[in-house]
Amino acid sequence: MATLPAPAVKESSENSIEKKVYTMVHTLENYLPLMNDRNRLAFALLNYLKGQGDAPLITVKNNKLTLTNISKIDLAKLLEEKLAELK
Repeated sequence: MATLPAPAVKESSENSIEKKVYTMVHTLENYLPLMNDRNRLAFALLNYLKGQGDAPLITVKNNKLTLTNISKIDLAKLLEEKLAELK
């Protein structure tokens, strides 16, 4: 059995909401050390902005995120501030 190469990833344009949300969440690397946690959080926040997901406070509480140097409530407040800047 042969292993196939991973499919190519098409980058979003710089002005897209997806790119802005993922970039914003990836700036929180000091608080979310695991890339998988950052990707899951960005996806959940993107759904929230589209009207399909939970608010940041609920998202942070429900996701099993590995946090360092910040509490869940403080992270939720920080996310709400940053999302308000994106809108």
